[in-house]
Amino acid sequence: MFDDSLLDDPAAVLRADRRRELLALAGAGARIRIALRRADAAGVGALNPDGRPRAVLVAGHGGVLTAAAVLAALAVPSSQVWPLPPSDARPGGFAFTDGETWQLPGWAGPLDLIVVASENGREGGLINLAEQAYGRGCAIAVIAPEGSELFEAALQVRALPLPFEPSTAEPEGSDAEPDLPAEDPAALWAFLAPLLALTDRIGVTQLAPGALEAAADRLDEVAVRCRPDAHAYDNPAKSLAARLAETVPLLWAEGAPAAAAAERFAAALADRAGLPALAARLPQALTAHRGMFTGRLGADPDDFFRDRVDEPVALQLQVLLLRHTPGVAELEQPGWPVARARRLAAAHEVRITEHASSREEPLQALAELIGLTDFAAVYLGLATRS
Repeated sequence: MFDDSLLDDPAAVLRADRRRELLALAGAGARIRIALRRADAAGVGALNPDGRPRAVLVAGHGGVLTAAAVLAALAVPSSQVWPLPPSDARPGGFAFTDGETWQLPGWAGPLDLIVVASENGREGGLINLAEQAYGRGCAIAVIAPEGSELFEAALQVRALPLPFEPSTAEPEGSDAEPDLPAEDPAALWAFLAPLLALTDRIGVTQLAPGALEAAADRLDEVAVRCRPDAHAYDNPAKSLAARLAETVPLLWAEGAPAAAAAERFAAALADRAGLPALAARLPQALTAHRGMFTGRLGADPDDFFRDRVDEPVALQLQVLLLRHTPGVAELEQPGWPVARARRLAAAHEVRITEHASSREEPLQALAELIGLTDFAAVYLGLATRS
């Protein structure tokens, strides 16, 4: 059950947040700044590439793959970005992820860049992948904690080692599944900062000057608006969490940055709040999720004669539309896919909530949308678990 009263009690929120997820999210902007300084000290700014790679493959799991999706959304059209998830797993190590394995595609070779990233640097499969890439003549970069096995292995395969900046928020207690520990909710930004600093230097992305620093500023602003002591009516993350509670969320997106944010939010809702959600980009979302509206969830299920005590409220759909509308005022006429989405929701009496970023710079828009939805997922999880 969702306890909305908890969200208006800052002390109760902080007591419930034993994993210190809100504190970790509040420090996301600072982690970008620290990661950028450490990437520069590692030599990213001194690189003088002779052209850009044919493809960039980003290997890891969790937030690493989200960082790869963000990179794909920001890359120049002529660049290819491939997320490389684990292909299998074997027993080994304390965490399940320690035994995961990766396989380099058969076509990868000297024209390609392999980025291997890990939050703890313990995965033997990523070390093996770096060795595979070295044997194929690929350029290699490694993002991992200094002193970790993966970071040390980077030196053996002539990779560019980039330090991963860990969170300073120490969780209390233990995970319900000890070998499946929860990922640091702000790890995405600690991966993304050195990754984008590198890809911008080699021409895979063309970010505006100071774009990463500006994204850190946007994350700071979101953290202030979504802080635990802000009342729900003045806290967009708490309001969004309350709207999504006990619903089936459909996360629709307009624009590439919003699509990456929607996919990230679907994963965060599952991990932080135990809530399944479907994410899709407009206009494909309208046909992909059509059956959700024409089925039993689409119509208003509230029966006047229903017994409010013995019969629980049936699940209802809730559409969340995330939009990137660079330079477009909120009151301007939306495009046809958005207009059709609104009409579909209205026709089936389904609530639709919209959050848009009009930032010209896509990375700043991503920071606003992901920052908001990350906080919302944590608040929803706290109020549901309580």
